Amino acid sequence: MTKTLKLGAISIAIAIVVFALKYAAYRLTGSVAILSDALESIVNIAAAFAAFVALRVSSLPADDNHPFGHSKAEYLSAVVEGVLIVVAAIAIAHESYKDLVDPRPITTPVIGLAVVGVATAINAVWAVVLIRAGRRMRSMALVADGRHLYTDVVTSGGVIAGIALAAVTGWQILDPLLAIVVAMNILWSGWRLIRESVAGLMDEAVSPALLDEIKAVITENGGGAIQMHDLRTRHAGHRTFIEFHLVVDGGMTVSASHAICDRLEAAIRSHVPGAVVTIHVEPETKAKSSGVPVSE
Repeated sequence: MTKTLKLGAISIAIAIVVFALKYAAYRLTGSVAILSDALESIVNIAAAFAAFVALRVSSLPADDNHPFGHSKAEYLSAVVEGVLIVVAAIAIAHESYKDLVDPRPITTPVIGLAVVGVATAINAVWAVVLIRAGRRMRSMALVADGRHLYTDVVTSGGVIAGIALAAVTGWQILDPLLAIVVAMNILWSGWRLIRESVAGLMDEAVSPALLDEIKAVITENGGGAIQMHDLRTRHAGHRTFIEFHLVVDGGMTVSASHAICDRLEAAIRSHVPGAVVTIHVEPETKAKSSGVPVSE
């Protein structure tokens, strides 16, 4: 089992533990805000499972039907997670409205909030682990799962503060109002996740900053060539596809031009882990005025 798959499996177990803690807190307090937090944890379980399946599929090697690999499965997982977040927000809003019309008193708030606090601390630590690991391994599924957990941490913190205030002041209406705020925050999180995932499915290019870095690597390591033009990039899960045209002297041997390409590919891959590089070699008659000169 790869490291990403291990992290995905641990996420499922942690999501189940956190849901159990939050539901126990709801049973202790009767708070609809805590119930809303617990409902989001159900989504965390489903999302963690979807991420695990996506990571397993994306780790499969390329085959005849998928010559470019299966890395985009992670984006599909992130879209599913975004949709689940939106569904959770709607369910929370529904429960909040019922309690807004008929507010219920909060019982044993201290014990309940302590339990939620433990669950929130677990989520906070694991969110940091997932986001850092996901960025390091260029795994959209892990980053998405980590961001979702971070949103859960923020909303849980708000729930704890709001319920504590309601318990102190006796304003029972704060509980359902807080749950509605939680639902709105979750809805925004789901929308952002869906938008970013769709961008990946639509072959969005790398960031302008990374594109400039790739150009610099090519110009610094392209000794023997004349220029580079028509650079194109796209993300696909943990992979970055990079392709460009390299202009060389028309009299250069195939072996010499191939050596330049090998050097460029190695330099790009060392700078962009997981990069898949395609270079089209052309004679100087194909040079373009918009091309980028390379170092001699």
